[in-house]
Amino acid sequence: MSDVDLTEEQYEKHREAGEILATVREGAAERVEVGTSHLEVAQWAENEIRELGGKPAFPVNISIDHEAAHATPGVDDEATFGEEMVNLDLGVHIDGWLADTAITVDLSGHDELAEASEQALEGALEIVEPGVHTGEIGAEIESIIDGYGFNPVVNLTGHGLGHWQQHVSPNIPNRGVDSGVELSVGDVVAIEPFATDGGGKVNEGSTEEIFALEHERSVRNRRAREALEQITEEFKTLPFAVRWLDVDRPTMAIRRLQRANVVHSYPVLQENAGTLVSQKEHTIIVTEDGCEITTKSN
Repeated sequence: MSDVDLTEEQYEKHREAGEILATVREGAAERVEVGTSHLEVAQWAENEIRELGGKPAFPVNISIDHEAAHATPGVDDEATFGEEMVNLDLGVHIDGWLADTAITVDLSGHDELAEASEQALEGALEIVEPGVHTGEIGAEIESIIDGYGFNPVVNLTGHGLGHWQQHVSPNIPNRGVDSGVELSVGDVVAIEPFATDGGGKVNEGSTEEIFALEHERSVRNRRAREALEQITEEFKTLPFAVRWLDVDRPTMAIRRLQRANVVHSYPVLQENAGTLVSQKEHTIIVTEDGCEITTKSN
């Protein structure tokens, strides 16, 4: 699949991002306990990423129960963890070269659902090699999750990681499909199975806390201009959280930019209420004899 030749220095930045991420993922997971603040965990993880020499590639996603992606604490968020299924999705970049990882911390007592996505990822990684078809990886994920009696989330996929781009081709499906591509040596991809006791499709919710630059253009409002300046200089094309903006009344500033089509939102993606979703994700570099997992703990 790969049609972009990265330098060894660029691959090293992918690896460095992954190493930071593995450390932060484990530390963040340990902090997820009943009664702990969502915002506290997210801010700890994002600050730790910076302390270790990286930058967040996107806001820490904290998805609860039926939520699957794009949930992150708001500016003054007071939510705390209960006896719930918690998915942590974290990203790091070094000069725009990315790593992406996720883990489920189950406080709900549904350990088999958490295990299903974890084992699906393990199975997918075992068959990765040059020439493997992405649909074959999806079929392996689907088969393992089905074996646990659950459904894969079919409208979420793994993905390639580009320079300053969190989602690029190829997509790595979570079910067997005929369409797709063959992986090549040097491809950098994130594989992320989602398992659910629901129907297997997510929809957009009404909550929006994550945004990304869409079009750079002039805006009249002062706060919106200040926010746009920070976005273009600091985040570029990567997703960011409203709480990251260093302006007065950041929510109002982002709404102005959204109405002007300067930024677009990432609404929370969720299964039907009353269901649960688990997730596990690693970033890999495809090698001659398999793959190198950049986000694996030492």
